[in-house]
Amino acid sequence: MQGIDSNMKKINVALVRLLQFVVFVVSVFMVIVYFGAMVLLPLDAVVLLIKLMGVVGLNGFIAALIAIPAVGYLGLIVYKTPGLCKMVVDAGVDLIKTGKTRVEAFNEIADAVKV
Repeated sequence: MQGIDSNMKKINVALVRLLQFVVFVVSVFMVIVYFGAMVLLPLDAVVLLIKLMGVVGLNGFIAALIAIPAVGYLGLIVYKTPGLCKMVVDAGVDLIKTGKTRVEAFNEIADAVKV
């Protein structure tokens, strides 16, 4: 009976570690998506403005010469807005801290299962 109980503890610890890994991967994915979206939003705005100017009749190169500074200026306005950049970065850092806390919570569960 001792061997079966020992094997069940090992299986339970392995399952807890597997779930811990899944939570880690999901939290890393969420952080990458969050900060990736912050990078891709201005690039998407440039592409949309170029397409919009193409509909109006401007050449793609000329539209790019107009769209890139326009999006840069919008980025400057966002940067100069008091507290906005700090709030966006703090939200991402909170996301990182929450993921770290959730992953570390599994260590206590694994220790409880081992006993």
